Amino acid sequence: MIKAEWFYWLVGAIFLVMAAQMVTDRSNPKRLGTAAFWGLIGAGFVYSSWVVDDRAPAEPLGVAVLAMAVLAGFGFTGRGTVRTTTGAERTASAARLGNRLFVPALTIPLVAMACAVGVKELSIGGEPVLQKGSETILGLGIGAIVALAVGMVMLREKRIATPVHAGRSMLEAMGWAMLLPQMLATLGTIFSVSGVGEEVGELTTKVLPEDSLYLAVAVYCAGMFLFTVIMGNAFAAFPVMTAAVGWPVLVEQADGNAAAVLAIGMLAGFCGTLVTPMAANFNIVPAALLELKDQYGPIKAQLPTAVVLLGCNIVIMSAVAF
Repeated sequence: MIKAEWFYWLVGAIFLVMAAQMVTDRSNPKRLGTAAFWGLIGAGFVYSSWVVDDRAPAEPLGVAVLAMAVLAGFGFTGRGTVRTTTGAERTASAARLGNRLFVPALTIPLVAMACAVGVKELSIGGEPVLQKGSETILGLGIGAIVALAVGMVMLREKRIATPVHAGRSMLEAMGWAMLLPQMLATLGTIFSVSGVGEEVGELTTKVLPEDSLYLAVAVYCAGMFLFTVIMGNAFAAFPVMTAAVGWPVLVEQADGNAAAVLAIGMLAGFCGTLVTPMAANFNIVPAALLELKDQYGPIKAQLPTAVVLLGCNIVIMSAVAF
């Protein structure tokens, strides 16, 4: 049986290999801090397997996260010289391959779908080929490996070191912001467990006037928007605002349709995703990869749309959820 842990170990090994490359890259003035940051991530992927199996304490992972926050927050990470082809070489390659350049990218979802739907049903000796419950994540990993092989064949690249160097350059270009969504999602879970939603709910109940349904709808949607701006992730904001307003006020007290209230509330949260630098994978990382002069350019462009959509979600919830 192919286990999900094997995929995580492979990801961790790749991070560790890239960290070793970073240590030797003297073109990066902050090579040691950069290598330490990504090396800790790689070690975490491996060590966490023992934590899940209760064979090792979880505290070292927490220390690693704090160390990564220090390395990123105090500017100890940097970027070396990118090892890549010239602009003329890339133009010639693109002209030669044309739309076939999309084949490796499309290979990943196709293989992932095949694993999640078809390979999922296969078994050998009574044991499933893919670990039960992890077919999708394993399909994503297998798809990435297949796509790498397809890309190397298409580009006639024989050295595995070339895509490793390219991946390292992309990691350094995106920097610590690439991990921000995962960190913030964890923060949302912590908020939920620690009772932040209940505290916000008590405060909201005291402030909201009696029988103020539409005001409660506006508070829920605006709260989802604002908490998403703070956390950078609507999924992190959802348990907090739903425990505070969505469920107790709009569903239980106002007898709202739970599916409509919660779905539209999530859409209101997505409006906040458009206007926050905390949603790094949507707003900051693309700006870094495209080397935009204004790193907040995407947010400025998306702000009017976000405000209009938030208003639309408030109106739609008020009209259809009750």
